[in-house]
Amino acid sequence: MMNYLTVSAPANDSFIEKRSEFIGYIAPVTTNDEAVEFVNSIKAQHRKAKHNVYAYIIRQDNISRYSDDGEPQGTAGMPVLDVLKKRGLTDVCVVVTRYFGGILLGGGGLVRAYSHAASLACDAAHIMDMRLCHKLRITTDYGLYGKISYLLPNFDTITVSSDFGSEVVLDILVLNEKLEALKAELIEAANGSVSIEDIGESFEDFSSVKNLSGDL
Repeated sequence: MMNYLTVSAPANDSFIEKRSEFIGYIAPVTTNDEAVEFVNSIKAQHRKAKHNVYAYIIRQDNISRYSDDGEPQGTAGMPVLDVLKKRGLTDVCVVVTRYFGGILLGGGGLVRAYSHAASLACDAAHIMDMRLCHKLRITTDYGLYGKISYLLPNFDTITVSSDFGSEVVLDILVLNEKLEALKAELIEAANGSVSIEDIGESFEDFSSVKNLSGDL
């Protein structure tokens, strides 16, 4: 399974081009039904709009679809889809609503306008960097906690929770490819006096982690 980029929540932005208003909407979706539901919800909000163009990409079953919704073929839905592909986004749906302002934009103008509206929607959203990782539960004593907390940032971990009771218990996320190296370092640093429980594998958002290598 590959790492991927998606959005955390719906977002939107708009602009006006030659009196036509273009409103770009984006939302996270994980199934074809969710994408269709989002498209229909935007259409319901803008029943008087001239066009509600859309495109979406879904990891499950490798789905990629778009619609020009009455605009000349190739001038609307495909440019929106191209924006998603160029940004590497998946499990997302974008709808661009157009209120026609009375001035024709031409084929090139439409492509630029729909691409720009899609880009604005993407820019308005929080992009999540979903990485395959493991959740570890580290249990140690207070004497070793300083060593371990100093070590963890070297492996770009995310601390999910910490419990300072009779022992120190840390729940952390570590990238799949750094799992074994981290385990080895922890055991060496603690001379084996540490408990490491692997709670499981999942995709988690690592967009907040700085200085990750570009090839991860």
